Amino acid sequence: MKNRLQKVSSRVTFILGGAASGKSAFAEEIVENYVKSKVYLATSQYLDDEMRAKVATHRARRGPDWTTIEAPLHCAAALARLGADQVCLMDCATMWLTNHLLSGSDIDAEQAALLSAIDACPADLVIVSNEVGQGIVPENALARRFREAQGRLNIALAGRADRVILIAAGLPLAIKGALP
Repeated sequence: MKNRLQKVSSRVTFILGGAASGKSAFAEEIVENYVKSKVYLATSQYLDDEMRAKVATHRARRGPDWTTIEAPLHCAAALARLGADQVCLMDCATMWLTNHLLSGSDIDAEQAALLSAIDACPADLVIVSNEVGQGIVPENALARRFREAQGRLNIALAGRADRVILIAAGLPLAIKGALP
């Protein structure tokens, strides 16, 4: 993919959009334009062959210049270890939330810890998340709980971000701040 972004520097960039909208590729492109050490904060778990293949595709696309931290549940601790000379791509907040929801975590406490870690983190951050509130009301309680929790998390992340970018059909739209 031809690089279409200029050199960037923004403390927190929040990228959201639907599933398979191009969020991760766009986020990676943003991070590639930083003149800092690149960290990928992975929140997915390898529960099946499909997920293993998706992770392999993402790793190959990023290349060897990235350090990967696997943190399906403990993103706050990982963010606390980052330095000002780094840029970190957290991909994605939706998987992180799903992991906590399915593990029975206290979602409010985990979200508060994550937000505090983001506020305290000296690294530049690019955070990816799914926009899940544009569909129908789910028919089961767990799905409704997830949708509400994801909406609250996205609102909190967008509130902290210097820049919020919505991706639709691979196209970026700045909804807070400017496109890089």
